Amino acid sequence: MSEDIPFDRKFAVPAGQVEQVTPRVRRIVAPNPSPFTFTGTCTYIVGHGTVAIIDPGPDDPGHVAALLEAVRGETVSHIVVTHTHRDHSPASAAVQAATGARTVGEGPHRPARALHIGEINPLDASGDAAFVPDMAMADGDVLSGAGWTLTAVATPGHTANHLAFALREDDLLFSGDHVMAWATTIVAPPDGSMGDYVRSLEKLLQRSEPLYLPGHGGPVRDAPAFVRDYLDHRHAREAAIMRGLERDARTIPDLVRGIYIGLDPRLVGAASLTVLAHLEDMVGKGLVATDGLAAIDGTFSPVR
Repeated sequence: MSEDIPFDRKFAVPAGQVEQVTPRVRRIVAPNPSPFTFTGTCTYIVGHGTVAIIDPGPDDPGHVAALLEAVRGETVSHIVVTHTHRDHSPASAAVQAATGARTVGEGPHRPARALHIGEINPLDASGDAAFVPDMAMADGDVLSGAGWTLTAVATPGHTANHLAFALREDDLLFSGDHVMAWATTIVAPPDGSMGDYVRSLEKLLQRSEPLYLPGHGGPVRDAPAFVRDYLDHRHAREAAIMRGLERDARTIPDLVRGIYIGLDPRLVGAASLTVLAHLEDMVGKGLVATDGLAAIDGTFSPVR
């Protein structure tokens, strides 16, 4: 269960305040708190003098102004986007207009799989279809500046185009929304894919960075152990879904009621989509059968 993960929710950094996190990294939190974004989106400034901005955040004039003030007198060479949700990438347009920096990301927003007729993603943090990077990066590609080196780590799952970025000089990973210290990550079809997400976690297990700086909340410390806890949680959630199906739950609302005890009502939709993501993966692995397409309003049963 997620309660077994050593979450750190003691993060009370005021929006707009610039904090030095590591020798090469500063952080500013955007004023967009919500059940999905915790205290707000974390925007990072990498380097000094000539800098990169990671995840400029939502299209909020106050946040953009605070960010530009923080880099006053410096050259912004790149605006780096971990993924194209509206709480991470839209401010890139205003920051680019003010600085002339090149935008960097995996690519435009896209679904993780083919869309079903009439399908939508009802989450608040929906896709930013306007973002198209000037510079597309793939797994292993390197971006460098004065005293800093960022290596792209493809981590699809939360979105199809999610990238993490390893900062070689500080031995840390900017993990976007893939791994966060305050909560588990929402994997919501059609943007997200649980199979991709778990494979990306397994990939991170092979890395050695002890510190992750996520898109929301404070640092993830002892990161390899935390990633293992994240993986264990996903395996436990799949097992809980299978037990629910074996007890004759057949729909996603049935499963959510049985698994997410005491859930904040505002998060029922997110929980339902995450269960759908698990079920899509389980159907693909031949563990579960569904009447037609695996969909939010479908019925499911264990393969016996």
